[in-house]
Amino acid sequence: ACICEKNKRVTNCKEIEGICRCESVGSGLTVDCRTLTSKCLLMKAEVSGSKSGRREKPKDAFEDTDGLYDPECENTGVFKAKQCNGSTCWCVNTAGVRRTDKHDADLKCNQLVRTIWIIIEMKHAERNTPLNPESLKKFFRDTITNRYMLDGRYISNVVYEKPYITIDLKQNSSEKSVGSVDIADVAYYFEKDVKGDSIFHNSRLNMSFDNENLLFEKTAVYYVDEIAPEFSMKSLTPGLIAVIVVVIVAIVAGIVVLVLTRRRKGKYVKAEVKEMNEMHRGLNS
Repeated sequence: ACICEKNKRVTNCKEIEGICRCESVGSGLTVDCRTLTSKCLLMKAEVSGSKSGRREKPKDAFEDTDGLYDPECENTGVFKAKQCNGSTCWCVNTAGVRRTDKHDADLKCNQLVRTIWIIIEMKHAERNTPLNPESLKKFFRDTITNRYMLDGRYISNVVYEKPYITIDLKQNSSEKSVGSVDIADVAYYFEKDVKGDSIFHNSRLNMSFDNENLLFEKTAVYYVDEIAPEFSMKSLTPGLIAVIVVVIVAIVAGIVVLVLTRRRKGKYVKAEVKEMNEMHRGLNS
């Protein structure tokens, strides 16, 4: 028996030729504990319940988000391009994020589209003084390369604009070397760490920065694929639709005001000309 330091959502761990290998909860697929486990297997383990003490979710329990679902994984651990929940299906990217509207089971997902850019945006708690940008940049670069084993060349940027910290991870399929971890897996591990739900067996993320414990109020992750997503208008959020409607109404209102203004100006000019003609006749008489 051995301990899988990089994944606590496993079972039946055995040391084979000096390597700790375990079965991922929910799928039974073997994982190599020397590196990060794929996001697809981690999500499947979370939905299935795990040995970490997390209670298995009731059958009818659901979250109002696409974030967590019971995914179908390939034998390699990556997401299958087509995911379904009963008779409802959708296409996902390599990060397992839905990139189409939801359809019936006849939906075709011809390929697993690669996510080439992941943007992690965090908002730190209120503080009197801003953080040191250069120290912050070094802290997150070191953390991501050491803790999640991501090659530093895939960390394209770390930007600090108080109170927001933005981390850009970019990794084209042509750039990803064999054996290197995927940015989608790194982002998932990192997000879980920041939210206090670490996947690591017994190693919490040390967020001590310049002798101060850094606290976050909000963390959001955005995905950019090598092929644009295929969402229809009906899938837009009510908030975005409201913004679009307001903009359209504003444009129409502007046109109406412009037309009315021009009409009023036209009437004024005509009246002014008429009065001048009458005054000219009066002088001649």
